[in-house]
Amino acid sequence: MTNRKHRKAKKIARCIVLLLLPLGIAGAAGGAVNLREMLSGTNALSMEKTPSAAVPAKKSGDTAVYTKTPPEKTDDDLLWGSLILSEGFGISAETAEDPLIKLENPLETVSDNPGEKPYPTEEQWTSGGDIVRTTYKPYSGTAFFDLEKHGQVNNKTDIPNETLIKESRCLPDFTIEDTSEPQVLIYHTHTTESFEPYVREKYDAGFNYRTTDETKNMVMVGDAIQAELEAKGIGVIHVRTVHDYPSYNGSYGRSRESIVPILEQYPSIKVVLDIHRDAISGDGIAYQPYVEIDGKEAAQVMIISGCDDGTLGMPSYIRNFRFACRLQERLEGDNPGLTRPILFDYRHYNQDLTTGSLLIEVGSHCNTLEQAQYSGQLIGRSLGGMLSDMKED
Repeated sequence: MTNRKHRKAKKIARCIVLLLLPLGIAGAAGGAVNLREMLSGTNALSMEKTPSAAVPAKKSGDTAVYTKTPPEKTDDDLLWGSLILSEGFGISAETAEDPLIKLENPLETVSDNPGEKPYPTEEQWTSGGDIVRTTYKPYSGTAFFDLEKHGQVNNKTDIPNETLIKESRCLPDFTIEDTSEPQVLIYHTHTTESFEPYVREKYDAGFNYRTTDETKNMVMVGDAIQAELEAKGIGVIHVRTVHDYPSYNGSYGRSRESIVPILEQYPSIKVVLDIHRDAISGDGIAYQPYVEIDGKEAAQVMIISGCDDGTLGMPSYIRNFRFACRLQERLEGDNPGLTRPILFDYRHYNQDLTTGSLLIEVGSHCNTLEQAQYSGQLIGRSLGGMLSDMKED
């Protein structure tokens, strides 16, 4: 059965259930059906056009664009980030209870072509500083604010929190179609970023946590996201090209060259995700941010949504932010503790290409391969459910 036929069958089945449900509970004392949660929607709110801590806004379409005095940065820093290391919309919503696709443990997966920089073997691991396992909790302070339902935002810009709170309640700028055409593009600017083999006390001082083996780098995480999206009937293109090896500098420019032709060929694509991992360490200590979800450890994730300071050429950045907030709420609501606050900062990261472009950091270099893969599955399941809810009738 095709995905389209399968979805239609599911919709018919749901309609039958909804029609028979009142009959089944009619005799129950005090029985009532409360559809308010399923039917509630979020109305878009208008922005404050002149925030107190920003230069008066200039219009770009229907989106207000805030500017500030540009910091002194090089073009390479601004455009390519070379110095950076590293809801329901309808009654038929899918839930996080859907079983995940069964995937092979990446540590046990043997690659047919590990590339020029293979993942270390057990005999090659060395001992370095301590790995500290930690779980990041909600933050306090003026730079952080809570989203309406779940999750937080870390506001590193001059735009007032009150303005961003209003924007966070707006729906994403796009809709999802019932089509076999691809609607999600996954790629990796820092493709070779990798992880620990398993939970242990010391990290490897001789390994830079990068490998061309796609069973153990960010391609593996992208595969996990892709599998869950396709299980929801969402068409995906996954770019597996290595953009950061042998040269790390200029990787954002190379990844842009990879994805622009795809976006031109497939205008159906609404969501573009650049999947990375973070690098959290200092003073001989490296951190492993994790959370237990359904009895299994997952790497905590962080969404990065770029803001334009007037020099970055992203006039629609606030639309990406709306999508980031809705995805954050869905991820955290489905999987409590999975997310770190959205980082909203003056960064480019090729997020000018669509109104659904985000960078997602899946764990850090001292998370394990299995933790990162599991997080990829959770991201894919929640995003797939969210996009399915957004489909036009």
